[in-house]
Amino acid sequence: MSPYINLKIVAFAGGVGGAKLAQGLAQTLPPENLTIVVNTGDDFEHLGLYICPDLDTVCYTLAGLANPETGWGRVGETWNTISNVEKLGGPAWFRLGDQDIATHLERTRRLKDGKPLSQITKEFCEAWDIKPSVLPMTDSPVRTMVDSDEGELAFQEYFVHRRCEPRVKGFRFDGVEVAEPAPGVREALASADAIVFCPSNPWVSIDPILKVVREIKKTVVAVSPIIGGKTVKGPAAKMYSELGIEPSALAVARHYRTILTGFVLDNADVNFEKQIKDLDVKTLVTDTLMNQPTDRARLANDVLHFIGSL
Repeated sequence: MSPYINLKIVAFAGGVGGAKLAQGLAQTLPPENLTIVVNTGDDFEHLGLYICPDLDTVCYTLAGLANPETGWGRVGETWNTISNVEKLGGPAWFRLGDQDIATHLERTRRLKDGKPLSQITKEFCEAWDIKPSVLPMTDSPVRTMVDSDEGELAFQEYFVHRRCEPRVKGFRFDGVEVAEPAPGVREALASADAIVFCPSNPWVSIDPILKVVREIKKTVVAVSPIIGGKTVKGPAAKMYSELGIEPSALAVARHYRTILTGFVLDNADVNFEKQIKDLDVKTLVTDTLMNQPTDRARLANDVLHFIGSL
């Protein structure tokens, strides 16, 4: 038995890439040694329902319920409800599947009954037989707002409705100043051996979590979501370009440089390794692409061995 499975890890995650590495870590570590803190800055209300896209993507992935084609939504999904909403003239730009709607209906009902999001998430994880601890970053409303060339847009309006077409000028996290970490987040951070930033969008997945937890005094290892100047999924590379930053693994390392201990970059980006080391950051160059489910556990193993060496 390898000693690294005794490491206590807190993973910060959002989106499909974050969910994949979170699953890899869950396959590798004992459940009591893994806590996954998930971005809730992209939560929003739609059709009267409280929707948590990142939280649901992470949970569906861990539960083996995620659509393997898209990485988000449910496997074997049907679309009867949203098709009829559209036929009646309702907003159908955010495509909610029938199974997915059940999640949002029940979450919304429990929220209206006064339960906090963290408690509801715990109960959903029990129902889906998810063993590691999954925590929303906060129980308070924090909303990611995108400053664009067309004015300020709520994140889902920018990301889904407008398909990331407006040019990004910056970001604001409405409510973050008064938001406190969800119950269990501070305790998990205090007892962790290391924190892993999954390969999620730095601007809109990891930054909101960092702004809520505010201070980190632990070994931090980030996995680059950018490979060869591009993202596997999502608009991170486009955001970097529009903010006047060349999208690269180096740009991601610079983004986190003040709190980073180690950085994991893909073999395709080995030419950036020296510049990242010059930031006083240790590096691991490996295959970070997670095309197959087996890639997730392999990358998780690589990350854990790297942490053990720091």
